[in-house]
Amino acid sequence: MLNITRDTGEFLSVMVRATNAQRVLEIGTSNGYSTLWLAWAAAAINGHVTTVEQSDFKLSLAAKSFERSGLALFITQVHGEAGAVLGRSSTSSIDLLFLDSERSEYLEWWPDIKRVLRVGGLLVVDNATSHAEEMLSFVALVSADPDFATCTVPVGNGEFLATRSR
Repeated sequence: MLNITRDTGEFLSVMVRATNAQRVLEIGTSNGYSTLWLAWAAAAINGHVTTVEQSDFKLSLAAKSFERSGLALFITQVHGEAGAVLGRSSTSSIDLLFLDSERSEYLEWWPDIKRVLRVGGLLVVDNATSHAEEMLSFVALVSADPDFATCTVPVGNGEFLATRSR
């Protein structure tokens, strides 16, 4: 399991609270470590986290962690391919989207990521510095979009942030 770092978890938690992100979408559950950080913050503001994962094994592992944590009520697990989930999600339905999945898919997902993120919403993408080469095209695409303001934060493996301004 390739989990986020603790400082990234703390950062995500603060971002959820600071943006009052009631509707959080996580792409890439893995064993649920990052989900728990997101849900802990969401629970404090009456929000909810939907997390998407393809692996049955990882979904099962995460579900057990969610139950033990007492945060399961604030988490919905979706078994599926992220592109399909994004494609059927409502326009402007997400306040904060945490992307920690197959970096090679991000460019293809971008039109739907942009569509589902509300104005004022926040995109957080993990591994922006640890996998900078793999992220280069995606970061360039989002950074060039006039509807977004972006930056990279040196927390954990690097977090690329993009907020939708219009």
